[in-house]
Amino acid sequence: MSSSTWETLRRIAGDIFNQAPESLAPDSSPETIEAWDSVQHLSLVLAVEEHFSVQIEPEEFEKMNSLEAISTLVESKLAG
Repeated sequence: MSSSTWETLRRIAGDIFNQAPESLAPDSSPETIEAWDSVQHLSLVLAVEEHFSVQIEPEEFEKMNSLEAISTLVESKLAG
């Protein structure tokens, strides 16, 4: 995972979940972040789409189960 994508994603997630970005790790997930519920998940998806200018398909939502998985998905979309 590229450091620039990861750092950007961490800042976005920190804003969405009201957490310090440096407290978030690649394995951060709904199980480790209390504020990560279905509504916040959708907010995170929308913020990621807007910031990175990517389109995330509904069937990809369930694969976005950790920050690392989200970062990997974004990078694959950016790579084409």
